[in-house]
Amino acid sequence: MAKKIDRALVADTALRLLNEVGLEGLTLRAIAKELDVKAPALYWHFKDKKALLDEMATEMLRRMNADLGELPARWQDAMTTAMRGLRAHLLRYRDGAKVYSGTHFTDTSYADPMERYLRVLTAEGFTPARAARAWFTATSYTIGYVIEEQAMGPDPAGGEEGYDLAARAERLAAYPLAVAAGEAMFRDHDRGFEEGLAAVIAGIDVTLRRS
Repeated sequence: MAKKIDRALVADTALRLLNEVGLEGLTLRAIAKELDVKAPALYWHFKDKKALLDEMATEMLRRMNADLGELPARWQDAMTTAMRGLRAHLLRYRDGAKVYSGTHFTDTSYADPMERYLRVLTAEGFTPARAARAWFTATSYTIGYVIEEQAMGPDPAGGEEGYDLAARAERLAAYPLAVAAGEAMFRDHDRGFEEGLAAVIAGIDVTLRRS
């Protein structure tokens, strides 16, 4: 008797397998093997890997929404909370930011939280268009930061130590400022994210809210 699978089971399995093999190693064949079914069975639910990635990103978003509580009234606090939450969820998965970036959500799970955050922004003086631009800017910063963060390591799944600053310093011995920049760029990702996010929010306040 054939094993019954559905979209939710396939996406959940794919997200679990992602932490073992990364985005490069995540194939429909590998997922089928994990589910103990033949690869063609998956094509009833997803026509290709891109369609599967869209569903995986949507499932990631659903899980983020499940953690969403009451929003702070102050827009800076609401945006900071949202971006911290987005980063934390993306970091739960190996290559999580790459999976999430550029995909198309398969349902409207994104609409309610987006509406709630945009209401906070418009209530504090943003026009709807500038609220949207502010939200997109902060989200793009966060996703981009995590893509770089996950690419640099350390990678617990692969056992890699992360970027070798000593080797980098040797290569750039003639460029002392570039050497010193390595510590800020490739170490203490938590601090780096927070400082960058604060700069993004301060810039949004000046260029999109006040102007």
